[in-house]
Amino acid sequence: MNRHEKINYVEFPARDLAATKAFFTAAFGWTFVDYGPQYTAFSDQGLDGGFYQAELAANAELGSALIVLYSDSLEATQAKVEQAGGAVVKPIFSFPGGRRFQFTEPSGNELAVWSDK
Repeated sequence: MNRHEKINYVEFPARDLAATKAFFTAAFGWTFVDYGPQYTAFSDQGLDGGFYQAELAANAELGSALIVLYSDSLEATQAKVEQAGGAVVKPIFSFPGGRRFQFTEPSGNELAVWSDK
């Protein structure tokens, strides 16, 4: 349901759309709908969004917003990320309220996964 003046969609750049799609499919079970050769969209992942062809990447250290996913089993999710070709850039660490790790996917976008367990 769309909500007035609330965050509705997120878009990421992607250097390699095919590799990015394969990563998110393998690591998280996402599915995609292509809209031409330079755009692909995902839905039902907590927030809908898409990837567009670009030579850029979202990186928190350079000022990009950090998208954070939730996991019931942080170590298992990290293993899936690594098996799918993601690179852990900040290993699991604790913070008040939980633990998390940060990773980049094949196109270089940085995301995080957290757990309260």
